[in-house]
Amino acid sequence: MSSTREPRWLDQDQQHSWRALMMGVTLLLDRLDEDLRRESGLSLTEYEILVRLSERPDRCMRMAHIADSMAHSRSRVTHTISRMERAGLVVRGSSPDDGRGIVATMTEEGYRILVAAAPAHVESVRRYVVDLCTPEDFAALGRVMDAISDTLVSRHPEAEIR
Repeated sequence: MSSTREPRWLDQDQQHSWRALMMGVTLLLDRLDEDLRRESGLSLTEYEILVRLSERPDRCMRMAHIADSMAHSRSRVTHTISRMERAGLVVRGSSPDDGRGIVATMTEEGYRILVAAAPAHVESVRRYVVDLCTPEDFAALGRVMDAISDTLVSRHPEAEIR
């Protein structure tokens, strides 16, 4: 489907901001992942899965819900959970609610690793993001990223299913 409408090109300032965003997000995620791997042996994705599980009753969550909450594909989450299960951080089982879905549950070892990793991770987040912004700028960043996330989730083909 092609459009005959003229593209709305970015001006020089917008182009600069866009490229800064792309470079910053890429470098930030790489550095957070690198720091976590060095300090705790966890990837950033593994850490985020453990965080989500730690916040849930019984430290368990449907695999599909984990994928949705992280905006990752279900196959990526399944692969990561398999690796985490081999490491003893989580176990998988059938959903106690209906027996159809697969649930990941954090083990005591997973919780211990998360608790040990959290202080260094939050220090990295502060050093690379929070401490570089005024409180107002950080709040504005959160609002902008919420707006982006809300727009993209609502336009996702599976949005009606969620």
